[in-house]
Amino acid sequence: MTLNAEDYVAHIATLIQDIPKDPEIARAATLFTAAITKGGVIQAFGSGHSEAVAMEIAGRAGGLVPTNRLALRDIVLYGGAPRDQLDRYDLERDPAVAHTILDHAPVHDDDLFVIISNSGVNGVVVELATLVKQRGHDLVAITSRAHSDAVTSRHPSGRKLSDLADVVLDNRAPYGDAILALPDGGATGAVSTITSALLAQLVVTATVGNLLDAGQVPPVYLSANVPEGDAHNLKLEALYAGRIRRGA
Repeated sequence: MTLNAEDYVAHIATLIQDIPKDPEIARAATLFTAAITKGGVIQAFGSGHSEAVAMEIAGRAGGLVPTNRLALRDIVLYGGAPRDQLDRYDLERDPAVAHTILDHAPVHDDDLFVIISNSGVNGVVVELATLVKQRGHDLVAITSRAHSDAVTSRHPSGRKLSDLADVVLDNRAPYGDAILALPDGGATGAVSTITSALLAQLVVTATVGNLLDAGQVPPVYLSANVPEGDAHNLKLEALYAGRIRRGA
């Protein structure tokens, strides 16, 4: 069997053309804009490969400065848990982990949360989403409707990320994520990272457009690898001192 890379590219290209038409993108950007206008920070969380999408939102060139990335490793870096906890195979399925992450995060009342999870059913993401809503924050989810609808929640409540979010952005990944079938079962050619990153960038660029339309100067990062980048970025980051983490 020969895998056809052209089939993969064609499928991704179709999604890239279709996803920008989703009206939920504008709804998410409206929430982003409101949070930033009020002085809030966008708190982004994803575990596993979904952390790559959180990195698209928090702390990258062309992105918004008032952004903060939460991660599973925060239980060690900020929560005091032993390093070997990160080796647990079931870490992202444990709802208690969400409490540690959130309790040690620099969160303010006006902050908005983005939680990224392809399945949207593991204990950490559902518990974190539950806590976020209980505390009165707006919540945007990036997930796969197809995969999430096909599996059972691993959270004691039976709820899924999509049940809790104010806005749900569907990354259009299929059940199982990959699209090129293998002869003995399974598939290769994952979709979710590409399409979720696209959704994240579409929301950010729409938010910047909203801020410009309102006569505001969008707080946007320059690349740190251009001569004026560091000075520009440090000046903007100082406006959110103690509220945004950069690095690990």
